[in-house]
Amino acid sequence: MSVTTPPIDYQALFAATPSPYLVLGPDLVILDANEAYCWAAHRLREDLVGQYLFDAFPDNPADPSADGVRNLSASLHRVLRSSEPDTMAVQKYDIPVPDSPGLFEQRWWSPVNTPVLGPDGQVAWIIHRVEDVTEFVLSQTGRPQPGQALNERQAMETELYARARELQKANEQLRQAHARERKVAVTLQEAMLQSPDLARHPNIAVRYLPAAKGLNVCGDWYDVVDLPSNGFAVAVGDVVGHGLEAAAVMGMLRSALSAAVRALREPAPAVDVLGLYARSVEGALATTVVKAVIDTHRHHITYSSAGHPPPVLARPDGTIVLLDQATDPPLGARPQHVPRSQATVPYTPGSTLVLYTDGLIERRGEDIDAGLHRLTDILADNPRRSPDHLADTLLSRLGVSGGGNDDIALIIVGL
Repeated sequence: MSVTTPPIDYQALFAATPSPYLVLGPDLVILDANEAYCWAAHRLREDLVGQYLFDAFPDNPADPSADGVRNLSASLHRVLRSSEPDTMAVQKYDIPVPDSPGLFEQRWWSPVNTPVLGPDGQVAWIIHRVEDVTEFVLSQTGRPQPGQALNERQAMETELYARARELQKANEQLRQAHARERKVAVTLQEAMLQSPDLARHPNIAVRYLPAAKGLNVCGDWYDVVDLPSNGFAVAVGDVVGHGLEAAAVMGMLRSALSAAVRALREPAPAVDVLGLYARSVEGALATTVVKAVIDTHRHHITYSSAGHPPPVLARPDGTIVLLDQATDPPLGARPQHVPRSQATVPYTPGSTLVLYTDGLIERRGEDIDAGLHRLTDILADNPRRSPDHLADTLLSRLGVSGGGNDDIALIIVGL
């Protein structure tokens, strides 16, 4: 006699589970929240679903040391890159008080972020589970002094807390040991991608994703440079090849272009200088790069491209403009030096400028124009998202939140 197992209503199961859970998309938009989470966060489900996580839960502006957004964002992006769960240390992350704009309630959480993979092996969702440990953390301030006896409850709490901290430490050590080679490589890459001027531009979001396989260092780069008057410059570039040699070449070319645009203040002459310099750097030929100078006073963009995929200007009404009117061959492709061209396009305040490397849109066995069309369609559908939100949306919708077959550098400028 066979026994028929009744189907399980997983939606009801999720709603009723006593631990607080959020379901996030790869673009970090909240897709669902169970009752326990809504109760813990003092929010209604309908107020959360559809929101970008960090729009729903920003840092407490009254706390200058608040780092909840940074730490949680780092954990979630580790999950997207590795497709493995990430257990965070106990985290202070204050939450907004309902119906009291600008007022935050002090809270401490124990978060775990777990990926759910789709049929293609990519992260389709992230389960964000938290436990509210505020009462326990605050109670630590009232513990007996050294030498004073603990009661039974205090002794048990101390033991559990100590074991939890030891487990967290062991997990962290294991993850670091497992990813040491990758961590060293990516740390090197990030050190070379430092842009001191970027900190002065909250309206600019940058992303760097190494290829999902291999040593995970490459020749892709981005840069942001403030100019002496009325504007700033942004650039992305792509050195042929992967590994430490390509990364070293990238570092030299990026520094040279940064210095050139500071001195010349226009993109074409700066790319010209870079092309001449590239002839003396082994491994630099065939590099592609695009440089754009944004004049914030006259509201126009002047750009020059050396064989690079075109930047995209998305206007507030959803209109898309490809910056493809000043594209010359890659560095060193011409046997003799020919001055580079540049073009200028006006922009409307509220527009968005997107620069990227080909890893964002190129797919094996497919014409690169197909990927470019996908990119422009997403930008047309999301004309008013913040640069950070738009960056996560692009990576998610293009299927590369955890990295792709090639490296990716991305700059999104809110104009």
